[in-house]
Amino acid sequence: MKCPTCGTGFDSNDFDALGKHFYAEALRSDGRHVMWLNRNITKNKTDATALSGLFERFFALGSGGLQGWVKRRFIEKFYGPRPHPFVSALQNPSRGTLLGYVVEHQHFLRQWVRSCSFIMARTDETEVVMYELDNINTEFGGAGPDRPSHYELLLRMGESLGLDRTKVLATPPLPDTKDAIRVWDDICQDYHWVEAMVAMHGLELIANRNLRKEGASVHYFDPEILKTGQVTDATKAFLREGYEADVGHSEEALDLAAKFAGRLGVVDDVQATFMRSIDAFDNYLMARLERGKQFETA
Repeated sequence: MKCPTCGTGFDSNDFDALGKHFYAEALRSDGRHVMWLNRNITKNKTDATALSGLFERFFALGSGGLQGWVKRRFIEKFYGPRPHPFVSALQNPSRGTLLGYVVEHQHFLRQWVRSCSFIMARTDETEVVMYELDNINTEFGGAGPDRPSHYELLLRMGESLGLDRTKVLATPPLPDTKDAIRVWDDICQDYHWVEAMVAMHGLELIANRNLRKEGASVHYFDPEILKTGQVTDATKAFLREGYEADVGHSEEALDLAAKFAGRLGVVDDVQATFMRSIDAFDNYLMARLERGKQFETA
């Protein structure tokens, strides 16, 4: 088991050690650990023993297995009664919001290819290799003029909104995007490949329209904008691609990860690392909004 905040390792399922770790970090007022406790476990002051029990309940898989647990935690963080601010902004997106999406997301997609490559290089499982090859091709390679990559569709969206791709590609990431990419790079290089797989492909749940059936308060964006003239055709093409593709991508990845996590005995590490990944994703989505504000005031 790992700490979902700093990555410190403990014996498998050692919730006592995890509780003591967080209690000690809280006593010395470590901001990251205290904030994580407040957001995910409890805002009440408690001792190490009580924390251990709370952690055990938090990480209990339940009837849905690892797949269901990942979806529940993702929905809680991004699609609860108060959806993530970027998700809220995307329901009726302004030009600035969409351009912030373009500029920061191109950095994410380039990291995505690195992440998939690390996973592929570190596993001996053929079905995982084939899955990651397909992801790399879909996100970055494309399949000819009639099937452009997500990366190409993103750049075309920016161009349709008046931002030349050369300017997009020349713009460095904001600090939160850069920090998030560093987290994902560390996970994919140094952690177990199953942890990396869930850390990355679990993020595709953001556009999984089936989450509405599982408790999400809203879709990633209002699907009606795909039918109206509210956004450019290139924007529709980019949003539609993710809306249609990420259901299959995220579901297949979680099924593969659950299969091998149990077999290889890394379920608890996968859970902790996933929580670390979605914290990075939260900050990255806020960077999209921050960048968008620059275009709103330009």
